[in-house]
Amino acid sequence: MSYDNRDSIDFAKSNIPQLFRSIFIPTLLGMLFNVAFTLTDGIFVGNGVGPQGLASVNLVAPIMMIMTGLGMMFGIGSSVVAAIHLSQENKKAARINVTQAFLAGGVLASLLGIVLYLFSRNVLVLLGVTPELMNMVHEYYVWFIPTCLFLMFQIIGEFVIRLDGSPRYAMYANIIPAVVNIVLDYLFIFPCGMGLKGAALATDIGAGVGALMAFYYMVFRAENLRFYRLKCSWTSLRLTLRNVGYMIKLGLSGFVGELAISVMMLTGNIVFGRYLGEEGIAAYSVICYLFPMVYMVYSAVATSAQPIISFNYGAGENERVRHTFRHSVVVSLIFGAVMTMLFCFLPRTIIGIFLHPGVASFGYAVQGLPLYALGFVFVAFNISAIGYYQSTEQAGFSTLLMLLRGMVLLVPAFLLLPLWLGESGLWLAVPLAEVVTSVVAFIRIRK
Repeated sequence: MSYDNRDSIDFAKSNIPQLFRSIFIPTLLGMLFNVAFTLTDGIFVGNGVGPQGLASVNLVAPIMMIMTGLGMMFGIGSSVVAAIHLSQENKKAARINVTQAFLAGGVLASLLGIVLYLFSRNVLVLLGVTPELMNMVHEYYVWFIPTCLFLMFQIIGEFVIRLDGSPRYAMYANIIPAVVNIVLDYLFIFPCGMGLKGAALATDIGAGVGALMAFYYMVFRAENLRFYRLKCSWTSLRLTLRNVGYMIKLGLSGFVGELAISVMMLTGNIVFGRYLGEEGIAAYSVICYLFPMVYMVYSAVATSAQPIISFNYGAGENERVRHTFRHSVVVSLIFGAVMTMLFCFLPRTIIGIFLHPGVASFGYAVQGLPLYALGFVFVAFNISAIGYYQSTEQAGFSTLLMLLRGMVLLVPAFLLLPLWLGESGLWLAVPLAEVVTSVVAFIRIRK
């Protein structure tokens, strides 16, 4: 079976809706398998380990979000720069940039993994882990650390592979690791009785398979964006540092976006724990399983639009850039409306997948999910707008929007709304931050 569909991809001339679909459908399918893994992992941990297991995984989840964000930072930055070079028929520069992204990402992930291991207890205290949960969380955390390096290579590879014209291979690079992860999750947690250690090992192996698939493509299947042998001179090192710095600048909002989810999880864990105790954290952990699923759909839209926008931006085709952005906004808003209706009308069904109706955390989550879902349409608009500004080298404003929705507005909302609205304020903090960010983005776009 051929996994390649480069012949159907023409960023310069293809009809925009058709071009968008050819990238979006495999990208979404690949991400949906990640969603399936996230859901299945929550189900397996919730039923095989219990509410404390869910809370433990949720407390470590900010580390996963940070590593995902760093991968997206290098992936977005390198793909924007490489797309512009390709639009100007400079393949050598494009290859150098993606090679530098892999190298810099690997070095950074390795260093962070060492720090996370050497200072594990200190990191867990910073993440808000209580003494009661420390041993359980630590068991998962230590075995989870290798995922950091594998995830970095997998994410950068997916961005580069899509830009190289092989969105279907990028899809398989999502699907196969997710399937491996799901199968091993079940085997390690239930038949083997390995608990949270088994869940972490399953994640390690799944991410490792994804990294291997990315390297296989870059070495054996790449058309334009294969690895390029870098020189070892001081001049080459300086140029590499300069290029990596520019890629980081362009992709920074991608990192901030994942960091925003980490801040949402960390701040939410602390505030929910303060008001509702461990049962509140368990209820919030279900929401934190669900939100990345929703976010992935919007990310799939922005990720699919990115190479089209960046290539045509580099080629000076401004009308194709605007057409792609408008199309991505419409698709995102449709998904946002559908998600909102599902979460508002079926909260008991959705929460029941993770938690038994007899526990207190079930009641908290059922009450809060419809309130939390009110922000989904605004998230859809924000991610599309941020993706547009990333793709057109307007890194400052895209990063500003991410900072607004993820930190500047979110943390005060978490701290203040519960004082004014009680328990409902806990669930409305995220929607409020998204609404205000949408207003700022809309004003800029109208101008």
